Amino acid sequence: MHMNLNDIDLNLLVVFNHLLAERRVAAVAKKLNVSQPAVSNALNRLRKLLDDKLFLRSPTGMEPTAFALQLAEPVAHALSTLHAALNERATFDPATSARRFTLGLNDIGEINFLPKLMDKLNALSPNVSISTLRNTTVNLQDAMEAGQVDLAMGTLPHFKTGYFQRRLFKQRYVCMFRSGHIFDKGSLSLDEYCSAEHLVVVPPGSGHAEVNESIERKGIHRNVRLTVPHYVAVGHILANNANNMVATVPESYAKQCAKPFGLTYVPHPLALPEIDINLFWHAKVHKEAGNKWLRDVVCGIFSDSEVADASL
Repeated sequence: MHMNLNDIDLNLLVVFNHLLAERRVAAVAKKLNVSQPAVSNALNRLRKLLDDKLFLRSPTGMEPTAFALQLAEPVAHALSTLHAALNERATFDPATSARRFTLGLNDIGEINFLPKLMDKLNALSPNVSISTLRNTTVNLQDAMEAGQVDLAMGTLPHFKTGYFQRRLFKQRYVCMFRSGHIFDKGSLSLDEYCSAEHLVVVPPGSGHAEVNESIERKGIHRNVRLTVPHYVAVGHILANNANNMVATVPESYAKQCAKPFGLTYVPHPLALPEIDINLFWHAKVHKEAGNKWLRDVVCGIFSDSEVADASL
């Protein structure tokens, strides 16, 4: 079937692009400030024009068909190119802007980044606001392609082409436990580490999960008493005086937790690989003034090097 561009209302593609990110008609209607029937009508018109269901209802929302996924990248790129061209003269003034930026962060990223970032924004741009989205969310990349998420920060090894990244800093792992622990003596031997009870963190979709694979590849067998999918509760758990568990955690997180929770940490007895903590953004916002400003702010606070932006 051959189709001319004049057969399609551009607004239908806008609805399609938002459905890819939101996966729910109600959420798209709210985003576009229209009624739900209007969104459903637009989808039905596009289904007839393209002769494809495009989205199928499921318990988790509207799932795109294979053809919709095929269209996702070119449609997002075309809309963003048009948007950029129409707003080419637009500038960003941090002192007066009331823009809301959305960041893709996991729980450890919120702990590491948000306190310093908000302090800086309070000084530079008092009306700018921030919201966060878990960077383990399945459709994070779709949301970034659709312009719903401005930046992602952390260890995200599965990002595909079409993104830029910049390394912020390298991260090493340490062993953390409560103050007064039998191991609270400034160092930890490999035998002591192997004899300990362990709290293991395995965040889904994050490079942090790979540290456990690295430990297992070394043939180390740990007495794992508790496994959790996130870091946010680790400080609370280890702080219990009756708790003798040891956790392998990134050093930046250990620094944040030690004082508030009465914990301490020591160098890890295993030679674990350091990991890169990166800043990611979609290629379509590479030259967008507000996004570039926020990237510069983030790099100014957290980057430990002058490593140039790299395209994935």
